[in-house]
Amino acid sequence: MGQNHVNIGSPPTHSNAKDATLIVYEYPFNERIRTLLRLEDLYEKFSFFYHQPHSLQHHIALATIFEMLEVAGRADLKSDLLQELERQKQALLGFKSNPNVQAEALDAILADVDHVSSALVATQGKTGQNLRDNEWLMSIRGRTIIPGGACEFDLPSYYAWQQHPAEARSADIANWFAPLVPLFDAIALVLRLLRESGRPAKMIAQAGSYQQMLQGKVYQMLRLTVDESLGAIPEISANKYMLWIRFTSQDGDMKPKAIETDVPFDLTLCNF
Repeated sequence: MGQNHVNIGSPPTHSNAKDATLIVYEYPFNERIRTLLRLEDLYEKFSFFYHQPHSLQHHIALATIFEMLEVAGRADLKSDLLQELERQKQALLGFKSNPNVQAEALDAILADVDHVSSALVATQGKTGQNLRDNEWLMSIRGRTIIPGGACEFDLPSYYAWQQHPAEARSADIANWFAPLVPLFDAIALVLRLLRESGRPAKMIAQAGSYQQMLQGKVYQMLRLTVDESLGAIPEISANKYMLWIRFTSQDGDMKPKAIETDVPFDLTLCNF
């Protein structure tokens, strides 16, 4: 097994993150952003379990990589990200002549875009091809989709690997994940720029319901922040004409129950 170490950072805390007593919900307006959010969610899960020492936790980290391959299997994901980063770069360059923009902050963002784009361009082949070419890993992948299929009697060589020291297992996982790092760095930057593109506005859902006409304006994603103590859970639907939010709560059986009182929340509509 390879022993190359890759810097896998701690999982970010954007989606469903808590800030004091606030919960942030995010809703994608299109399939492209939906895919990026799913991959970000998988990376958060992978990063958490990768940094744990137990072999069962490393099993989940490896199984999560296999889930990433399924979601990232679209051949145009890499080109979509490169096009988006280039579009963002050109848009940011347009701010250079604006005296109200901090030059150092703008230069730092442009440097991030250039670095991430260059690393993504340098990746070879289809996303995760190094994993697909590894017969041993693919044998594990084939068993993990079967409930209980990765038992020691099904995969004795995998069970033997799980007995390796935690440091050795971490090094192997980092080595297998390494070719995916540029992709996830690009996803993190694109979503960061998208989140920073909107400004929150305070809203009230009267009797637990909120509607807003979008008048055909195209958005990529919305972010909804609500106080956790309210116990309000948003059900969101949207298209380019209308945004509809209905707040519910959970009863003892976790069944949704419509909220009939006013619910204050912050709404951010994000678009590049």
